[in-house]
Amino acid sequence: MALQTIVKISHVTNLSDARYCAGMGVDMLGFSMDTNSVNYVSPEGVREMRGWVAGVQVVGETQSMDPEQIGQLVMAYEPDMVQVDEAALLPFLHALAKPLILRLDMMGTTLAQLDALATTEIPDMAYLLIESASPVHFDEDLLASLKQLAARHPVLLGTGISVDNVHTILSELPVAGIALAGENEERPGSKDFGALMDVLETLEQE
Repeated sequence: MALQTIVKISHVTNLSDARYCAGMGVDMLGFSMDTNSVNYVSPEGVREMRGWVAGVQVVGETQSMDPEQIGQLVMAYEPDMVQVDEAALLPFLHALAKPLILRLDMMGTTLAQLDALATTEIPDMAYLLIESASPVHFDEDLLASLKQLAARHPVLLGTGISVDNVHTILSELPVAGIALAGENEERPGSKDFGALMDVLETLEQE
């Protein structure tokens, strides 16, 4: 199975998501390593899920600001990639020898800040993941800023994506790929993939 663009699934919490998404050909599965996160998965849980999937990169997601703590998490989880929320951490994490994803929350980020980021070198960053804690409306100004940002950095767009607009977004923005979020199971082994499945299915290569 192949998809039309790079796809990261964030906040994976269960084997159903992991197996389905891997089978659909996603590139990255993200697991929260933070014990205080509602999406937390233990190192043992991630290892168990890894045994059931193949061909995907496992991303260790953390909001920690402590490089030493992040290093300990990486030792415990052994992810293929590491995702953090603070650009200042990247130079300190270089020694991990792991590709690094920098997550940017659009909520509270101005267009001027996006434009400034587009002209800023970000060494050691494999991808810039753009998410939002609140709904995003892609008006002309935001699209222009995102286009400028994606032309400079490898952007994974993780907000405002639906089955109705994903092809338009991919045609209008030079993003490296997209990011979607996993959902908690209603009960083990039983869930409705809903919007996640719809977007992945519309991205299948014909």
